[in-house]
Amino acid sequence: MATHDTLRTQLEERLTKLAQRAGRIEADLRKLLDRDWKEQAGEIVNDEVLEGLDDMTLNELRQIRDAIRRLDDGSYGTCTACGQAIAASRLAALPATPVCVTCAEAAEGARS
Repeated sequence: MATHDTLRTQLEERLTKLAQRAGRIEADLRKLLDRDWKEQAGEIVNDEVLEGLDDMTLNELRQIRDAIRRLDDGSYGTCTACGQAIAASRLAALPATPVCVTCAEAAEGARS
């Protein structure tokens, strides 16, 4: 498994990219609508897509900030739901994940 310093660097790089993306999305959402009503219809649809992307980006930013906080306080790699260790393979695939695969599957099952 990667060292915590390597993970921190990867998470911080991703955080920077996501913050830039969020800024671009938010700037696009603040643009005034075109005067042509047909163009406005297309822009409104595009804005709905951008709002969805913005929500996803902000959620991932939050997850990464939480992961960095867990690195700082020494709880990184421990499931926030059950307290068990998160498998190294899961952390390699999803470095910001706060939960082990068992708890993730249980949460997904509860949502279904």
